[in-house]
Amino acid sequence: MSVESFSSDMPEVRAGRLGCACPEDSARFLRRVPGEGRLAAGFALVVLAQALTIGVLPLAGAMLADDPRLAALPLAALIGGAAAASVPAAFLLGSFGRRAGFALGASLGVAGGLIGAHGIHVASFRELVIGCVWLGAAQGFGMFYRHAAAFGAEAGMRAAAVGRLLAAGVLAGLIGPALAGAAEALFVPFVFVGTLLAATLAQLGVLIFAVLLPAARFAHALDGAGEANRPALGWHALAGPTVVAALAWGAMSAAMSGTPLSLVACGVAAPAVTGFVAWHVVAMYAPALAGGRLAARVGAGRLAIAGLALAVASLAATRLAEGAEVIAIAFMGVGAGWSLAGLGATLALHARGRASRAQLALHDGVILLGALAGVLLGAM
Repeated sequence: MSVESFSSDMPEVRAGRLGCACPEDSARFLRRVPGEGRLAAGFALVVLAQALTIGVLPLAGAMLADDPRLAALPLAALIGGAAAASVPAAFLLGSFGRRAGFALGASLGVAGGLIGAHGIHVASFRELVIGCVWLGAAQGFGMFYRHAAAFGAEAGMRAAAVGRLLAAGVLAGLIGPALAGAAEALFVPFVFVGTLLAATLAQLGVLIFAVLLPAARFAHALDGAGEANRPALGWHALAGPTVVAALAWGAMSAAMSGTPLSLVACGVAAPAVTGFVAWHVVAMYAPALAGGRLAARVGAGRLAIAGLALAVASLAATRLAEGAEVIAIAFMGVGAGWSLAGLGATLALHARGRASRAQLALHDGVILLGALAGVLLGAM
């Protein structure tokens, strides 16, 4: 295609921007987002890194903290790092494209994993917390994978696109326990060092898939030609999905903070807790396989509210139950509720209009603050 064929009113091209120079009237929307398979693979590794870290951080914190009240600080640092990264991530992804943005986030995760693993190796609680902040920043970038899947898909295909991406996270839960067990065996007697190094390798994989992402059409960009044809999302329309998602994230992170310690108190060995967390991760993403159809049938907003109710009820069950089996089942219920609430909120958000980068940053920042509040609640 020659340069002369480009439309004069086409959005300005910037280096690294998500998009290629294709006039909007020369191609119709694709049913699948360009590079969807690589997006899903990268997201699965993001989830794998998350699964490997969230299960061990409360235990590592309890092991290294001088004050038991600080045991939840590494997990809080992880969530806080993600919240702090959400705003710059939104603007960096918009300005330089998903390839550069996701690669930068993964690079932070590699560094954070190495710092955290070294902190555990030398029994430095402060170094562990610093590493968790960097790992959290990587998770903040990783949250935008679901937005990348939503943009560019036809309205009728958006739920399926987001659902396929979230379902890729199921793989993380399936391979997480075996990977964690093998990694721990390599670094005996240093508990949890191998798990954090495995999370580092997962972030390295995210980096590889990020740099392999193809450029997408302007219609698939955050502010591209196709999205420009949709009405802008009103700030009032942002409130409902954001509040529901924030409450669901709060319930999920409260369960993440308190349940591993509850399982250990019920007699579950510390290394085995990773397996329970892995099934929780499966429950966090498996419902997305049917979530798109459920959203189409009952509505995205109703699905989000129902998922929130399930997450809150299951969180209460993890606190009130006494046996490890019941706690584990309730833990999975929290994950399933979080999945349905998050999927419904994401679909409701994108269905109401074209969200700006500032709105997406605010949305993800608020839900991560809800998650941080949940960590503090779970530690009480």
